[in-house]
Amino acid sequence: MDKRLLCIRHGDGPMDDRITTWCGAHNVRLDVRRAWQGDDLGEVTDDLAGVVVYGGIYNAYDTDLHPFLRDEYRMIDAAMKADVPLLGICQGAQMIAHHMGAWAGVPAHGSHEFGWYEVTPTEEGRDILPAAHHFAQAHFHTFDLPTGARHIARSALFENQAFAVGTRVVGFQFHPEQTVTGFMRWQTRGEGWGRYSEPGVQDRDTQTRLMLEHDAAQGAWFNGFLTGYFAGAL
Repeated sequence: MDKRLLCIRHGDGPMDDRITTWCGAHNVRLDVRRAWQGDDLGEVTDDLAGVVVYGGIYNAYDTDLHPFLRDEYRMIDAAMKADVPLLGICQGAQMIAHHMGAWAGVPAHGSHEFGWYEVTPTEEGRDILPAAHHFAQAHFHTFDLPTGARHIARSALFENQAFAVGTRVVGFQFHPEQTVTGFMRWQTRGEGWGRYSEPGVQDRDTQTRLMLEHDAAQGAWFNGFLTGYFAGAL
């Protein structure tokens, strides 16, 4: 394994997401760091094939409340300056947008997306997302598009579902890395948090029906995206 994929995670749950599986299948070294637990994120080195900033519970703008986020922003900045492929998912996408000077936070409409929602590509986003897909979602924050970003996709509730800056920076508000097993854990957690009472949230039966209908397509699309985007690791 000559190349590594730095995965900045914001939780300590099971490592069974699609990025982890993709690395194992392609002989790419999975370099998992958790700055929230005190891990040093290191530097951009020659063996770094890409950086993934995962989703999580932290607000992109709360660097005073969560100082470890400053180290994550340092790595985001270093990856961008070094032209290393950078992928942000949910909180990670919000952080990239925020780092580039765009607003990130709670939208005025107050809606949530927790479930499986249709995401539609823009005309300029079809190179990344050729057609509409249902994707796993779990968020109520959003972001404005950074200056110079291409608008890749939208949903009915959230206009900004994906963006790209050049060919080395991509942000997804949705969670294509999630699996059926992982989303079922989210469902159990969502019941405990009272999330099912929030506006825009799908009921559990609807979530499960859509998940079973669309998970395979989500996985096929995301695996193809990862192979193209992190081709330098292969």
